[in-house]
Amino acid sequence: MRDIPIGLSTASVYPQNTEAAFAYAAELGYDGVELMVWGEPVSQDIGHVEYLSERYQVPVLSVHAPCLLISQRVWGRDPVVKLARAVRAAEDLGAATVVVHPPFRWQRYYVAAFDDIVGELEDDSGVAIAVENMFPMRADRLFGAGDRSAQRLRDRGGPGPGMSAFGKSIDPTDDGYANYTLDLSHTATAGVDALAMFERMAGGLTHLHLADGDGAATDEHLLPGDGGQPCAEVCRRLAASDFDGAVVLEVTTSSARTKPERGALLARSLDFARQHLKRELRPEHAGHIPS
Repeated sequence: MRDIPIGLSTASVYPQNTEAAFAYAAELGYDGVELMVWGEPVSQDIGHVEYLSERYQVPVLSVHAPCLLISQRVWGRDPVVKLARAVRAAEDLGAATVVVHPPFRWQRYYVAAFDDIVGELEDDSGVAIAVENMFPMRADRLFGAGDRSAQRLRDRGGPGPGMSAFGKSIDPTDDGYANYTLDLSHTATAGVDALAMFERMAGGLTHLHLADGDGAATDEHLLPGDGGQPCAEVCRRLAASDFDGAVVLEVTTSSARTKPERGALLARSLDFARQHLKRELRPEHAGHIPS
């Protein structure tokens, strides 16, 4: 069995940019990158991303669709069009996977059609659309009490206080998809059992966002091993399985004061992943000659 490719999310180098992520990945020996499509113009320019991939000789393993709150206007406002464009970007870049979040409650048509849209895009493209587990996002957490933005969302059918911001379950196995992304920072924030979710995703687990968390109310994306999630155990289980997807480090390095300091954090993350994703040669593949 092939080694599991380990990628670097371009979001992991924030506040540096997409090109910096390619440079770090090339220098440190990552197997590729995950392109986070968001407000940075280069991340939205697939032709330029293709140029960066060729320049640094670093492939794009996956594309993260612009479905975050902060990227609601990236590539327009229609989430269906945005997801389809992310799939086309993956095809153009040779990426096997698109990562997408469940739709927000106020995206009414998208919520109702989401399952069919995901299935149709996968059938038409051959790209895996891996729906990611999320964590509770409440209106009062998003904006604070009395914020006008929260009221505008409620007027559009958005969440009231105490309601989930998502129109689908934060656990995608509740709805059932062919492909899943397991995010270990999100399991921490949601306070759910990561190993149990790993088991529920089973053969549909296509993609892992390797990060850590201590269960804070906000999404932490700590370096693996720096929080309370079973990062090492999940990696070891993947290595012992027939998993043929990719593992992507989606970590926060914004505390780094210098580029070398950020590089050291990303190198430590890669070392952790390499150590625990190492596949042992199985007896049936070891070339053993019976006595």
